[in-house]
Amino acid sequence: MDEIETTDFDIDDIDFSEIETTDIETEPSAPREIEVHAKIRLEGVRLDQFLVMQFPDYSRSVVQRVIEGGGVTVNQKTAKSSYKVKHGDFIKIIPPIAVRPAPQPEDIPLDVIYEDEYLAVINKPPNMVVHPAKGNWRGTLVNALRFHFENLSTINGEYRPGIVHRLDRDTSGVILVAKHEQTHRELSLLFEHRKVFKEYLAITAGAIDRDSDYIEGKIAHHPHDRVKMTVTNDENNEDAKEACTYYEVIERFKGYTYVKVQPRTGRTHQIRVHLASIGYPILADKIYSGRDCIHIKNFVPNLPDDENSLLLGRQALHAYRLRFKHPRTNQILEIKAPVPQDIQQTLDALRLHKKLDS
Repeated sequence: MDEIETTDFDIDDIDFSEIETTDIETEPSAPREIEVHAKIRLEGVRLDQFLVMQFPDYSRSVVQRVIEGGGVTVNQKTAKSSYKVKHGDFIKIIPPIAVRPAPQPEDIPLDVIYEDEYLAVINKPPNMVVHPAKGNWRGTLVNALRFHFENLSTINGEYRPGIVHRLDRDTSGVILVAKHEQTHRELSLLFEHRKVFKEYLAITAGAIDRDSDYIEGKIAHHPHDRVKMTVTNDENNEDAKEACTYYEVIERFKGYTYVKVQPRTGRTHQIRVHLASIGYPILADKIYSGRDCIHIKNFVPNLPDDENSLLLGRQALHAYRLRFKHPRTNQILEIKAPVPQDIQQTLDALRLHKKLDS
């Protein structure tokens, strides 16, 4: 009998700007059948799009060929790529097999800020991709996890062992890792039901006028730029998903703001695109602000070139705090990752050179 694996996959934390494709081939014998249970928030998504979300290592054209070849059934019937996925659908697929081998363990230093027998919390550095994809087969968080931990959940496959949620490459801070399948399922349910409190720290370009506020706006893929998301009011856009972000000003400077941000939903690029949508993009966010670094000369224009040191070489966004009930011990965990050096030195420079007049 073919091996059957079941999963309830949560797509909210996928960053589509980092999804790449790889050459694949189909398994000539002993196919491995995977069963997927569609969730309500995916209702109305095309079958081929849904499966690309499930298997981001494969391109849409490859998935369509698998569907056309009869390798996919929905509720025990073959379906077309254009079929709209409904809540409760049971989808079975014999996925293509990636030519690339599983990610290899690499002795990359990890800042483990919490660990027990069930899970771990890592303080992810900036400029680290979470899981391997084309162009980033080595040096990822997954490569480091496979070296440092004997046990990792395999629910999300061999390319994403232990990965419960994710952070963008240039976002630093707390990220949860599951060591066992049951713990992974329970953590995923906490995220699904919005029972994980997430707080980020950010520096924005522009002095935000309100002390605190909500940003509400549907988020969808940008119609012309594959790496960007956008806020849309188009009621007919099936790709658009409701999103809500709360922010509170910590400190203001001349032309800049230091804020704490609490996303109430978990959409791709949510904090970045929401802040940009109200005119305050995150500092040094190349995609949404047009600038990918900050030097001291940006704050002190007449500074000699030999004193123009780099302050920030990535977006000023840090996943500062997670709070959740441990799914196995029922203990309330609140875990913080300290402000990283590059963001701290940027704040120090703002306080020195861009302080508001009292």
